[in-house]
Amino acid sequence: MNPTELFALLPDMAVFARVVDAGNFSVAARQLGSTPSTVSRQIKRLEEALATRLLERSTRKVRVTESGAQVYRYCRDVVSAASGAMDAAGHLVGRPQGRVSVSAPTAFAKTVIHPLVPGFLRAYTEIDLQLLFTDHEVDPLDDDLDLVIRLTGHPPPGLAGRRLGTVRWVLCASPAYLRARGTPAHPRELAQHDCLYLGETADDNRWRFRRDTETQTVEVRGRYIANHAGARLEAAQQGFGVANLPDFAAAGALQRGELVQVLADWELQARAYVGSVWLLYPPNRFLPPKVRVLIDYLAEHIGGGG
Repeated sequence: MNPTELFALLPDMAVFARVVDAGNFSVAARQLGSTPSTVSRQIKRLEEALATRLLERSTRKVRVTESGAQVYRYCRDVVSAASGAMDAAGHLVGRPQGRVSVSAPTAFAKTVIHPLVPGFLRAYTEIDLQLLFTDHEVDPLDDDLDLVIRLTGHPPPGLAGRRLGTVRWVLCASPAYLRARGTPAHPRELAQHDCLYLGETADDNRWRFRRDTETQTVEVRGRYIANHAGARLEAAQQGFGVANLPDFAAAGALQRGELVQVLADWELQARAYVGSVWLLYPPNRFLPPKVRVLIDYLAEHIGGGG
């Protein structure tokens, strides 16, 4: 194959990589601003040029053949190289502009990220910001996002990451509630209190605690059950009981004295919304200025990875 023929196939290689990442022609076409029929023709042309079948097609999905998997790795490198070239050019220009997209878990996005947005937009007037609120696990490559914020102990392989901090859970109640009902000194005393919990699973009312080597499990009850941190926060502020909350959700009310932390010397062991906060992005050598400034801004304001 001569250089002219090879260069003509580069767009088809990029389209093939996108189809594999997306999992079907329709999604890939939508991401590329094309049509499924056009994408299909490009894949067929690439298969003919390479004299091998790359994909097994069905009405809903595509399956990569053995040879297609090998070709995909090189096509992905082609796309990464092109992206690196563009990013390097942007890096040299150094002017943050354009749209940057970031996703985060819903409660974290609303409580932590959203309040930071006005300051960022005022500081970078040529950047448009898209914030996606979602509790579904997303991938910056598959979902065509610049950045993904995820609460996880270990960032997934294949992505670059910057640790922004950690999330733990705290128990909080209003001063008025504690004056009326008393402040529990041990987790077992929570059984005598009104507690605000998620109710998403059958054992959500079984709170598990750890202090050094000591563990304690207590079954709690209460008059209000809500699987939204903001709802439990407001109910606790209004004196309806002891709420379990991610620390970022309770931080403001604790600082203002509207809530008081309970059993601060015990660790409440939650199963969700807990662990390290990671800012994840594709592992390109260069990042566009618009993305770099958002990463730095979030790291500075959320905690800097400590």
